[in-house]
Amino acid sequence: MNVSSHKLALLTTSQMAQADRAAIASGVSGVALMEAAGAAVVDAIARRWAIRNVTVLCGPGNNGGDGFVVARHLRDAGWPVRLGLLGARSALTGDAAHHTRLWGDDILPLSAELLDGAELVVDALFGAGLSRALDGDAAAIIDALIAGRLPVCAVDVPSGLDGNTGQVLGVAAPASLTVTFFRKKPGHVLMPGRQLCGELVVADIGIPSEVLKDLPISSFQNGPDLWLSRYPVPSPHEHKYQRGHALVVGGRTMTGAARMAAMACARAGAGLVSIAAPATVWPVYAASLTSIMVQPMHESGTLDTILSDTRINAVLLGPGAGISDLTRRQVLQALCSARAVVLDADAISAFGSDPQALFKAITGPCVLTPHEGEFNRVFSVEGNKLERAVRAAQASAAVVVLKGADTVIAAPDGRAIINANAPPTLATGGTGDVLAGLITGLMAQGMEPFDAAAAGVWLHGEAARLFGPGLISEDLPGMLPRVLRRMLRHHLSR
Repeated sequence: MNVSSHKLALLTTSQMAQADRAAIASGVSGVALMEAAGAAVVDAIARRWAIRNVTVLCGPGNNGGDGFVVARHLRDAGWPVRLGLLGARSALTGDAAHHTRLWGDDILPLSAELLDGAELVVDALFGAGLSRALDGDAAAIIDALIAGRLPVCAVDVPSGLDGNTGQVLGVAAPASLTVTFFRKKPGHVLMPGRQLCGELVVADIGIPSEVLKDLPISSFQNGPDLWLSRYPVPSPHEHKYQRGHALVVGGRTMTGAARMAAMACARAGAGLVSIAAPATVWPVYAASLTSIMVQPMHESGTLDTILSDTRINAVLLGPGAGISDLTRRQVLQALCSARAVVLDADAISAFGSDPQALFKAITGPCVLTPHEGEFNRVFSVEGNKLERAVRAAQASAAVVVLKGADTVIAAPDGRAIINANAPPTLATGGTGDVLAGLITGLMAQGMEPFDAAAAGVWLHGEAARLFGPGLISEDLPGMLPRVLRRMLRHHLSR
């Protein structure tokens, strides 16, 4: 892990506990870490809200200890504070007990009445390490918090949210603001956790970044710092054939899918892009494309003649292909050709009856880009989204891009990247074809599959974000120059 990727590391709850222990072993006391955590929450609150009535809900562990620090600092700054505790004060131990003594004020039992008159609630009941569904008094006050629609600042995560998976354990109240510490966790960026957290602040509480080197980190949030040093920036010494020749295999009916994919491939920087078009619809492709070359396929649909051009080094199949034996044959031809291959949509679904035939054929660089439906047709893996994507990559020996609002990019070696910049406007027809084209264009230029997939997903999301409302899939390739200028300018200025 390079220095640039440190900030994008996602720590599991057990890895975060290891980081805490390593910091304490290095000389930072647990009491000081808890004090810094609570103070960071107060700082974030004061930046967003004026003084108002606050209720602080504290749990029986370290998250509750953070809550006691928050309550003390807010009170000392002149905020009217009420504090409720789940369980008995005598049950608190260690650092939490220490900060309870420093609070030195009323501690009320946890009940819905604590919310009466509250204008802000600090949720410090349970942190990211919660492993069971909320019940009893904890669930009751969270239900009351949801019903009251009060603004909430969550400490670490909204109580009830699994920090490793982003899933809700029973019930969780949406937060306006969540303050976590040192590094994010997967649950902060996986859905629905990302949405429940609201605005997310990652606070520095004095844990030295050096502790990361001893942690087996395999998950990261997507961002240019992960892959930009390997991004294929054009060189003045290159000509078009050195920037790769990508082939997009077109379908007979849904011709727009392959055309959009080809345009995205070209916008991503591939030196040459060709579409292999069925002879019967070759005029449709040829008449609508100028910078993209259109080659007619043999009537049988075989790719042998086209793939005899050794300059072609990356192939995309699936957009508009149709689920058929022909699609299966074309995929197997491409995989046997020793080219980099991207399989999307129907090129994946066509193997729903025999996934092993697909997996056995993947022996070179390959990226699969399924949405949930396509994924479930070929993979029988259990677990949360992150786990399923990683297990699928291991089963197929391909990089798997499991698409969605929280797209996961997984490599066969266990590494995974979670994307968080995709706006909901991407939920429209054809955007997946554009994404597949971006990844293919980057692989044509020599980018490794995992990096190309991560870069393509991030660029795709950023293009949609910058375009804004009203987006349709055809808009995305045209946004790429703006996104690339911003990205490369930022990189060169560092």
